[in-house]
Amino acid sequence: MTQLHGADHFAGAQPHGFQAPAEAMGMVFQIAGSSSQLIIDATRIAALAHHPDPCIAMAGQVGAQVKMRVGPVWLIASVRAMAMDRGDSNIIVANIDFLGEGDEEKLTGRIHRFRRGVTRYPTPGTEVYPVSSQDMQQIYSAEDRPHVQIGTVYPTADTRAALYVDSMLGKHFALLGSTGTGKSTSAALILHRICDLSPQGHIVMIDPHGEYGAAFQTNGAVYDINNLALPYWLMNFEEHCEVFVTSEGSERTVDSDILAKCLLAARSKNRLAESIGRLTVDSPVPYLLSDLTNILQNEMGKLDKGTGSLPYMRLKTKIDEIRSDPRYSFMFSGMLVADSMQEFLAKIFRLPSGGKPISIIDVSSMPSDITSVVVSVLSRLVFDYALWARDEPQRPILLVCEEAHRYIPSTTSGSGQAVRRILERIAKEGRKYGVSLGLITQRPSDLAEGVLSQCGTIISMRLNNDRDQAFVKAAMPEGARGFLDSIPALRNREAIICGEGVAVPIRVALDNLEEERRPASSDPSFTDLWRQSGGEAEILDRTITRWRSQGR
Repeated sequence: MTQLHGADHFAGAQPHGFQAPAEAMGMVFQIAGSSSQLIIDATRIAALAHHPDPCIAMAGQVGAQVKMRVGPVWLIASVRAMAMDRGDSNIIVANIDFLGEGDEEKLTGRIHRFRRGVTRYPTPGTEVYPVSSQDMQQIYSAEDRPHVQIGTVYPTADTRAALYVDSMLGKHFALLGSTGTGKSTSAALILHRICDLSPQGHIVMIDPHGEYGAAFQTNGAVYDINNLALPYWLMNFEEHCEVFVTSEGSERTVDSDILAKCLLAARSKNRLAESIGRLTVDSPVPYLLSDLTNILQNEMGKLDKGTGSLPYMRLKTKIDEIRSDPRYSFMFSGMLVADSMQEFLAKIFRLPSGGKPISIIDVSSMPSDITSVVVSVLSRLVFDYALWARDEPQRPILLVCEEAHRYIPSTTSGSGQAVRRILERIAKEGRKYGVSLGLITQRPSDLAEGVLSQCGTIISMRLNNDRDQAFVKAAMPEGARGFLDSIPALRNREAIICGEGVAVPIRVALDNLEEERRPASSDPSFTDLWRQSGGEAEILDRTITRWRSQGR
């Protein structure tokens, strides 16, 4: 409250009922590095509220922008908080965050060449003016940088919001929002716009609910258990352990050591192994599962082994169980023994894309105990491909992970650590090799610490949970604070965007997506559907058939 006492003192030094100059709505009262204070004439705000320009009508309200002249430059600031001055009810004290500056065009007086950051701060007493829609268009104009338009800047009616694609993908991005805020549709909107801009792109999307296949039928390829055909031998040793090793504690170490020895022996039986000088347990060389079980059987019979037969039996039983289970046939089928690595990578990474730049990997119908391993293998293939293709013409890949909190959890124990490690590594090192990461989640507070702060662009829709809001605030840059306070008050399909992908932090009303391009994620209407009846026996019959055959 000490700052407001300062406002009392300032008001006392003025003729009572301070009047702002004709066009100005107030003046700078206190200056600090990031956050400063204005005093605004309340009667002037009331007069501007009826202005036909929606930006000027919003002037002086929380979340609105104001401008002030410093030499030949206009500074733009965002209003973060407001309070009435206790000495005079006509004076409002407002906290602002500086967004950036733009030059003044000599003939028209318009703002142009807007850039982030402030060179010179205003002095107390500098007049403050409302920002018009025309100014907003100049501030948010995408100039000549490659960009996609995704919506309209709040509170204008026609200023388009642009995302700078290179900056957004170059430094990763995160799309956050509680369930039901339009997160899936917004993700589809952004990816469709990027696909339209770059039809020869390379995008891999992990889809845990089977929502996006319908949205990208025309410009993408959809893979699920029926056509993914992911060869088991592409797994590295850590992923093999997650699938085949079931024991815990010291027994796990023993089992893992045995698996490493036998897996290396199985891989070395392949003709390819002869041409590879340094074959390791992680090398993606095809091997037969039957070879692996035979080697385990032979090792178990040796007298000089350091342990009993139990670890060998555990491993052999688990491998045989997975081989015979039809639910795992998309990965552990005997048909996947051939060296199909080149075809598989070309298919998944869209090399070449043929005008369909996005691969949707639908993991919804996979057994839940293997989903994290599948995501781990795919994510690691993206990273390893980029790592070993450094000397080739670059083909950057965008990896989009829906429900990211499942795969990068904040817990460091339990299963699924392989996928957590590789996604954390992509977040930290991916951009050096041309791998971009897009994270979509409704629970940012459940993400591993540090991953969110690696995302250069954050697109936040409404978040209802206090803990989630605090996490996002911690990850967002300083100048976006005024916008962050409005996260709980956002409407559906509205978002706050800040970071590298936008010129300055913005609040956007997102565009409507065409019906055929939307994901299958709309909420059911209980009142409509509960009025319908008939055909229940057939519904149950068809559902149970699919259930029993574990297929769709």
